[in-house]
Amino acid sequence: QVQLVESGGGLVQPGESLRLSCASSRAIDSFYAMGWYRQTTGKQRELVASLSAGITDYAASVKGRFTISRDNAKNMVDLQMNSLKPEDTAVYYCNMVGWGRDDYWGQGTQVTVSS
Repeated sequence: QVQLVESGGGLVQPGESLRLSCASSRAIDSFYAMGWYRQTTGKQRELVASLSAGITDYAASVKGRFTISRDNAKNMVDLQMNSLKPEDTAVYYCNMVGWGRDDYWGQGTQVTVSS
């Protein structure tokens, strides 16, 4: 069973930065794709950033502000979030998909952007 553990969430002011990390109990190079999603109360979970076969993709709302990256040696996937806005407030989830389309999720980490 794969375990994903997110960290790095917190409360920041608009314009500040946060870096989220997702630690995997399995080597991340064994996954087909990895990504970060976010969800607010009453809304569907939305894809924020993804990385697969060396190609990154971002939601339009975060493009140019967020960067997804991987560290194979540490088995971690990070999400650098700059110029944060109040609308970025959400619970952020790490997701990894295996080559057999097996799907894994972390427990989520809260990000709150407020003055």
